[in-house]
Amino acid sequence: MTVAERIEGRLSALNPESLEVVDESAAHAGHEGARAGGGHYRLVIVARAFEGKPAQLRHRMVYEALGPLMKHEIHALAIKAYAPGEI
Repeated sequence: MTVAERIEGRLSALNPESLEVVDESAAHAGHEGARAGGGHYRLVIVARAFEGKPAQLRHRMVYEALGPLMKHEIHALAIKAYAPGEI
């Protein structure tokens, strides 16, 4: 299972209506964080769980759902988190 698939699996806890995970690690080859094995990812997630919550709390919810992946498998993560109807 790829790290992107593991990210998708862990984010299923937020019951997303849509989820896109893009592995951008190849574009960062040679980057200091990439040497330790952590990848660079970009995600767009739409979930009702984000309704009425500010961006900072939405990001925190994503980080909490990803749990231990943030310590090793993920070096950098760009997050766009929306409630339904916001995009």
